[in-house]
Amino acid sequence: MMWDLSGGRRSPLPPAGPPPPFPVPQHHHSLPPGQPASNVATQGTSYPSLSAFGSSVPSTARSDSYGFNHASTSYEYQAPRGIAFPSSPSHHSPSHYPAQQQPAVIGINYTGHSNELRGCVNDAKRVRQFLIKNGYPAENIVLLSDDTRDPRSLPTRKNIIAAMKWLVRGAQPNDALFFHYSGHGGQTPDLDGDELDGFDEVIYPLDFKKNGHITDDEMHDLMVKPLPDDCRLTGLFDACHSGTVLDLPYIYSSHGRLKGSHITDRARRRKATNADVISWSGCKDGQTSADTFHGGVAVGAMSHAFVSALTANPTQSYQELLRSVRLILHPRYSQKPQLGSSHHIDTALRFVF
Repeated sequence: MMWDLSGGRRSPLPPAGPPPPFPVPQHHHSLPPGQPASNVATQGTSYPSLSAFGSSVPSTARSDSYGFNHASTSYEYQAPRGIAFPSSPSHHSPSHYPAQQQPAVIGINYTGHSNELRGCVNDAKRVRQFLIKNGYPAENIVLLSDDTRDPRSLPTRKNIIAAMKWLVRGAQPNDALFFHYSGHGGQTPDLDGDELDGFDEVIYPLDFKKNGHITDDEMHDLMVKPLPDDCRLTGLFDACHSGTVLDLPYIYSSHGRLKGSHITDRARRRKATNADVISWSGCKDGQTSADTFHGGVAVGAMSHAFVSALTANPTQSYQELLRSVRLILHPRYSQKPQLGSSHHIDTALRFVF
């Protein structure tokens, strides 16, 4: 099997060498050139634009497109022996909201691969710090990245699936869960007939050449299907072809309107849930998502925009945040970040995570 990631997180890379140090998140207060203040989510709030770097800024797409007939997958995975996952609570106090806050954060640079990325590990570390600043306990966060020699913390297929299972194990109503993935993404022929375009969306673990990818169907079954009613899961995906990577049945425009369906009516009924699952994706299913630079530091365009927008204004509605993220990326990038949900939501309400 030949694996080709040439489509994915876009453009010529800088000279080889160690990745740049992880930056301290900065607060920027300037509008992108030519953008009126009325386009900003909340009056008086402005966001840094990646377009300010100009045409000389390289970017690399985080994608792959190929034909691969994946075999059916069993979900009876066990956590690798000795893997350092925090223990999930066996019970929760109903008076405390949220009852439990657990994130799994994954960044894969594919170091040494011909389509190596530079910003994914930085993304994961920045998102981790962002979550801590927003109240998530550091000791509850699982971080998998390929800048470590500890096999328990490498983003292999087995470890990623174990992290997904850990994330939702014992989940209760009012829990707040967060899943972030930054790395290569792609598409593969749909085998169960739930995709109208005929393709499943996939993500690529570090060991994808040996052990394969992880499909949207698998991620839905692992992280969405087990959740109880009123449990919240926020997914942030910075990868190519990631628009519907959690297979959620509802996709929204930046004006809060439902967009055309990407799955069959039968799949919509099967995949809807009363758990509060929200996905933020870097692009549409047919688009690539950029690996780029901000202030000389390698970052993913979507991860950077999401954290920057919420840092500048933490009290945005769903549709305001979607517009804010798109504003940061426009006009430098053609990718259009996507918002999806497990059931119909009022996008004028404040986004909480």
